[in-house]
Amino acid sequence: MTDASTSHITHHGGCHCRRVRFEVDAPAVVEALDCNCSICRMTGFLHLIVPASRFRLVSGEDALTGYRFNTGTAHHLFCRHCGIKSFYVPRSHPDGYSVNVHCLDPDSIVELHVTPFDDNDRETATAALSHLSRD
Repeated sequence: MTDASTSHITHHGGCHCRRVRFEVDAPAVVEALDCNCSICRMTGFLHLIVPASRFRLVSGEDALTGYRFNTGTAHHLFCRHCGIKSFYVPRSHPDGYSVNVHCLDPDSIVELHVTPFDDNDRETATAALSHLSRD
């Protein structure tokens, strides 16, 4: 018997206009982070952080445009057609990807658990999640 909270399935997702499509291997019971930094708060981004090896861009690389601010470590990627940021390389986990749970096709999510991520205490919050971008 497989456990939906630990075994990985392939989730599919993408932007609003569907030009950008991706796959991500993660549990069917999704553990997401709700960050209170300015960009996440303003865009409603809900994080599913995975190692780079579990993320695949299926289509739309040519539709992506980037944005960097502050330290320049995070690489925010938006669809240049519809403006949706469905994934990006986060500052807290530059060796992985953060996928916006709101951009996953809903049919593969069995359950969703959301944990706050306090950007005002970034070091502590990041240290507690260091395991997320490792295989």
